[in-house]
Amino acid sequence: MNWKYESPRKAYGETLVELGNKYDNLVVLDADLSTSTKTAMFGKKYPERFINVGLQEQNMMGTAAGLARSGKIVFASSFAVFAAGRAYDQVRQSIAYPKSNVKIVATHGGVSVGEDGASHQMIEDIGLMSGLPNMRVIVPADSNEVRSVIKFVAKEYGPFYVRLTRPALPNITDGEFEFGKGKIMRDGGDVTIMAIGIEVQYALLAAEKLKKEGIDTEVINMSTVKPIDKDLIIKSARKTGRIVTAEDHNIYNGLGSRVAEILAENHPSWLLRVGMRDMFGMSGKWDELLHYYGLDDEGIIRAVKKIMEVSRR
Repeated sequence: MNWKYESPRKAYGETLVELGNKYDNLVVLDADLSTSTKTAMFGKKYPERFINVGLQEQNMMGTAAGLARSGKIVFASSFAVFAAGRAYDQVRQSIAYPKSNVKIVATHGGVSVGEDGASHQMIEDIGLMSGLPNMRVIVPADSNEVRSVIKFVAKEYGPFYVRLTRPALPNITDGEFEFGKGKIMRDGGDVTIMAIGIEVQYALLAAEKLKKEGIDTEVINMSTVKPIDKDLIIKSARKTGRIVTAEDHNIYNGLGSRVAEILAENHPSWLLRVGMRDMFGMSGKWDELLHYYGLDDEGIIRAVKKIMEVSRR
């Protein structure tokens, strides 16, 4: 595929700078990782509206909630393992419960964090944040979608959790984002692959290869994990009868679990989940880790062939 690669984190930083000019009440907080999360771009342009709280993620979330209470649009960023994990109590009590106008944008999600290893490869954050009432969860597929998502959450009141990756991703979307709606990236009638984030590119690669083997694959970018697009899930299941989900996340309490719940209650169908299978990762190059754990196009292809096989018995 002749794709152009771009860093979603950089797209986030650039969009913050753009929004800073539009909203004079927009403030950005970071926990001493601004060069990695790219919020440093905003800090350089608007130093009076940027706060580096240091290595105090819990305090960052409490401060973010306080600023939101005073009428600010607040973006708070750190690595996913810190934003969703270390600061969970503060996110729950000070942001989700009172519906604070705080946008948590977490970078470095999933095993694709790579060499930082298992301690920093956050694979539970989508489940943690999706389980919070009032919290809305979005996992963009590329930089084009990141720009649209950040602009959307800035103008929508209340808490959001946006998960970004460490690696650069190919620009595979047109940048149009509709909250709460999945997007069909490729039509097909034999099997559906529903993917989020870094996995969407691998779903498209898998579909292209499967086509050569006579398997007609539908690919859906389900970037809004909560609230998830129930209608599209049911519609696709009725069409293909076979669903494969793909996520750089634990298969428990992630995209696969959300899809399974919808199917079980509305249209029971064949389902296989591609993701981390209730295990922590390890240190290594991010692309090699995705291959090792079956999260690349080859892993998705194996899942598709398996579900085709068992559903035909």
